[in-house]
Amino acid sequence: MTRDSFDNPKSAAAIVPSNTVDLSNPSKVYVGNGGTVKVTSAENSGTVTLINAASGSTLPVVVARVWSGTTTATNLIALW
Repeated sequence: MTRDSFDNPKSAAAIVPSNTVDLSNPSKVYVGNGGTVKVTSAENSGTVTLINAASGSTLPVVVARVWSGTTTATNLIALW
């Protein structure tokens, strides 16, 4: 995927956080209702937990997985 595909996404899908399943496509994540979001980066450089992700924001990282349990934010949308 090119950088442009993340700057100007053409597709979107609801995210179901999972501790075992990656997203179907590396994606930016739109946060509908704010909270904590634990992700694994698409470059597989490990996990990071973003605290107080704001409602209506898009996370500044391309992710492969959104983890359940730790993630309290809701209405997450994958953008790719």
